[in-house]
Amino acid sequence: MLVSIGTASTAAYIVAALLFILALAGLSHHETAKVGNTFGIFGMAIALVATITVALDDEMDVLPIVLLVAAMAIGAVIGLWRSRVVEMTGMPELIALLHSFVGLAAVLVGWNGYLEVEDDPGSHHADVLAAQDLLGVHSAEVFIGVFIGAVTFTGSIVAFLKLSARMKSAPLVLPGKNYINLGALAAFAGLTVWFVIDPQLWLLVLVTLVALALGWHLVASIGGGDMPVVVSMLNSYSGWAAAASGFLLENDLLIVTGALVGSSGAYLSYIMCQAMNRSFISVIAGGFGIEAPSSGDTDYGEHKEIQSVDAADLLADARSVIITPGYGMAVAQAQYPVAELTAKLRERGVDVRFGIHPVAGRLPGHMNVLLAEAKVPYDIVLEMDEINDDFPSTDVVLVIGANDTVNPAAAEDPTSPIAGMPVLEVWNASEVIVFKRSMATGYAGVQNPLFFRDNSRMLFGDAKVKVDEIIHNLPD
Repeated sequence: MLVSIGTASTAAYIVAALLFILALAGLSHHETAKVGNTFGIFGMAIALVATITVALDDEMDVLPIVLLVAAMAIGAVIGLWRSRVVEMTGMPELIALLHSFVGLAAVLVGWNGYLEVEDDPGSHHADVLAAQDLLGVHSAEVFIGVFIGAVTFTGSIVAFLKLSARMKSAPLVLPGKNYINLGALAAFAGLTVWFVIDPQLWLLVLVTLVALALGWHLVASIGGGDMPVVVSMLNSYSGWAAAASGFLLENDLLIVTGALVGSSGAYLSYIMCQAMNRSFISVIAGGFGIEAPSSGDTDYGEHKEIQSVDAADLLADARSVIITPGYGMAVAQAQYPVAELTAKLRERGVDVRFGIHPVAGRLPGHMNVLLAEAKVPYDIVLEMDEINDDFPSTDVVLVIGANDTVNPAAAEDPTSPIAGMPVLEVWNASEVIVFKRSMATGYAGVQNPLFFRDNSRMLFGDAKVKVDEIIHNLPD
């Protein structure tokens, strides 16, 4: 018996959804991340083939099919090109930019839904919805989908600008910023009810503008220290935007996929907020209830420097070493010499481990990926909670390109913008060597008193070059 196209496409959507679930499971651990990514690729390929097959079965005109395939081909070429040329350091802003595309797509789908039904009440689609008494539901789907998509779009653009240093990372603090956000949400709720009762074009235009402004203000109001959480949260927003599009397009797979991305992104953001001692509601609401404090221009004294040859001698005499990498290691692409230094020290009997802060880098898991890429053994890469108690018994800590995640002000200065954020307590070790290009502040724009501690030494220069120098100067 022949299987209908509809039945086959439904089966394909179920398989694709299962592959997406397996992809999420695989991506939850760096050992299985590659397999998880493969599941996601195959799931998306199956979904695309099934969608095109359904479109062909619906006897669409040739031109729309050609345009659809052409758009897919162009997108695939651009995606392959960007994935090949983007550096790991550029991955966070690329992801933020991709989230903006999902938001924009949701806005366009919502507007198209309005033009097909509400703006053309005599159309076949409108007649079908009217017969089922679902016109009000459709209007609500249009309005909510456009709102979520527009917030995601501009919020992701701001995240991209901040992460790529095209915009200051400091939080935007407008007078009454919390009331601005609450006012926008209240306006959205009221306009939604109005639009369902009387779906006028100007209402859709108004909510689009309100949502675009709200998305911009929400993310602009969040400081650089919380930006990894923002990227994760925007991932969640993009999922809900996709789910909203799925309802409008009556595509079950898009609804399921969007819900998976939305819920997993929200949960990851919640976990990261817990790890950073941040309020989940506060962060996603644009720093609601938080007025940015300032630690002032504190004079911490003079810093002390160290040269590569002296650092090599210090490491050669050490029994235990902890390396705490940050975004600076990614920028310098120092993970490979760091892995080589680790191997050489372990050959000498030194206990070498890595301490990874939950938001090290500008993307969750950023440092883990870099270290795995350099073949650093998984078993010596530990999370902050697993290693923080070991710093007092550690001889030497190498802080390579990290700043805010090792800042004692978070624990000791209640006026600091990062006050309360758990950090790697590297200052409790016997000796701390900080690899930095200069004495500039970190991404959160906060000075780090660690640099001026008696047991800290600054090793200035490119991290990759300096680690290579240490390796060269290690005594035989």
